[in-house]
Amino acid sequence: MGPVYRLTLSQLAGRWRLSIMTVLAALPVILAVVLLHSETAPPVLEFEQSILGHMLAGSIAPLIVLAIAAAAFGNEVDDRTLANLTLTPIPRWKIALPKLLATITIAVPFIAVSAFFTSYVAFVGDIRTTLAVTVSAIVGVVLYSSAFVWLGLVSTHAIGVGLLYIVLWEGFFAEFVGGIRLLSIRHYAIGLMHGIDPRRFDDLPHLTLTPAIVMTVLVAGGFLFMSIRRLRRMDVP
Repeated sequence: MGPVYRLTLSQLAGRWRLSIMTVLAALPVILAVVLLHSETAPPVLEFEQSILGHMLAGSIAPLIVLAIAAAAFGNEVDDRTLANLTLTPIPRWKIALPKLLATITIAVPFIAVSAFFTSYVAFVGDIRTTLAVTVSAIVGVVLYSSAFVWLGLVSTHAIGVGLLYIVLWEGFFAEFVGGIRLLSIRHYAIGLMHGIDPRRFDDLPHLTLTPAIVMTVLVAGGFLFMSIRRLRRMDVP
C-alpha cells in the first residue's frame, strides 16, 4: 500500500492544482472577515445557509476534492498505466484504499484550515462551533473523496459528471426537494455540524446526528467497496 500511496501523492500534488485549491479555500475566510467588519453582518442562520452550507460545504469543498479525486484513477486510465497496478499480485483493496487516502491527505488540510478560520472568525472564537464546522468539513471531504475516486475509475469524463453532480444534485435538488437530502453528502456533513453544536445550529431542518453518522459510514464504505469491485471486474488495456 505504501508505494501506491506515495506515488499517488506525487501525482496529485501538482503546483497549479495546489495553487488553485489555495485560492478556493481562502475565499470563505476572506468573506467571513469582510462580513465581520460590515455594519450589516448577517445573522447565524443566514451565515450558515450562504457561507457554510452553500459556499463551503456545497461548492468549494466538493470542487477541491473533485479536482484531486477524479485524477486519482483518471490519470492512470487516460495514460493506460492502470494495468501496471492491476497486474501486480496484490489485493485490489490495497490499490483502491491508498488512492482514497492520498486524495484525503491532500484535500483535508485545505478544507479543514478554511473551515476552521472561517468559523473562528465568524463566530468570534467560539471553540465548540469552530470544532463543529471543522469536523463536518473533514467528514465532507472523506465522503466526496470516496465518491469522486470511484467516479474517476468508472468514467473518462469524471470532471464533467462531477460538476453536474455538484451543481444539480447538491446545489439544486438537495436544496429544494426535501427527500433528496437523505441522499446528499452536503447534508450529511451539515447534520454532523448541527449534532456537534445544536445550541448554535438549530434553526433549519436537518438530519439528526445518528442518521448523519450512519449515512456517512455507509456512503464512504459503499463507494470504497464499489471502487474495489470495479478494479476486480474492469478490463484494463
